[in-house]
Amino acid sequence: MAKRIDTLRSLARRAGPVTVAAALILTALILIGLIEPFLPSASFKEVASGPRRGAPSAEFWLGTDNLGRSVLARILEGIRLTFLLSAAAVFLAGVVGAAIGMAAAWYRGWLDQIIARLADVLFAFPSMIFGLIVAAILGPGALSAVLAIFFIVLPTMVRVVRSAALTVVGRDFVVAAQISGASTLRLLAVHVLPNVASVTVVQMAYLMSIGMIIESGLSFLGLGIQPPASSLGVLLRENAAFLNIAPWMVMGPGAVLTLTILCVNYFGDAARSIIEPAKPRPLE
Repeated sequence: MAKRIDTLRSLARRAGPVTVAAALILTALILIGLIEPFLPSASFKEVASGPRRGAPSAEFWLGTDNLGRSVLARILEGIRLTFLLSAAAVFLAGVVGAAIGMAAAWYRGWLDQIIARLADVLFAFPSMIFGLIVAAILGPGALSAVLAIFFIVLPTMVRVVRSAALTVVGRDFVVAAQISGASTLRLLAVHVLPNVASVTVVQMAYLMSIGMIIESGLSFLGLGIQPPASSLGVLLRENAAFLNIAPWMVMGPGAVLTLTILCVNYFGDAARSIIEPAKPRPLE
């Protein structure tokens, strides 16, 4: 236990106070997302729980919306839907993308070419346009948002993991394991995957911010999460009409979304610097 604490302290010192703060904020958001339905504030999501467009007060810390619902309570629900749905879609894309990328690097040949070209085609689509296509096919809803995020970030995962795996599959220890009779599945799972796992985790951290932007954008356009459920994009869309007379209705969800994306990006940068420290360049 003491050894683990010392390891955490060492990582915290290497990461710096800002990264530690970003990690704590993201941890708090995850916990909020998991326990939000059980918080006392959940009862204030009901219509007419307070005055319409009420200013922030001791009872309603971030004010109320046009239907008298607590803005804070709806933001907490929005965190749960936006953050956790984006995380689930990015995690699924990371697992599938890692498998496809390693398969392309291992087998190469025509399979590698097909996977690489398909990834290029999907990568060429603008994110929001692709999301609109998915929503048009499946209809508005949470499933459309999750699948849109999945297919938008999947090509990036495939390209990154494939590039990293290509540098591993020809290494001596992989060739030695192959000669010893290890199966392809064992080679990929035991020898290749551990050497590309750090790249996969770092890339997933970056893609989380993209996933949140996509989900919020689709919900803002009315193609993602549907009312009465609240995502951060839904809150921005519903409250934007009252920006001039009740700015707290927009400032709260906008600030939370901005802070979360900044923390995710900063955490991704820190993870890259810790997992893949810069190598000193040789003197010329």
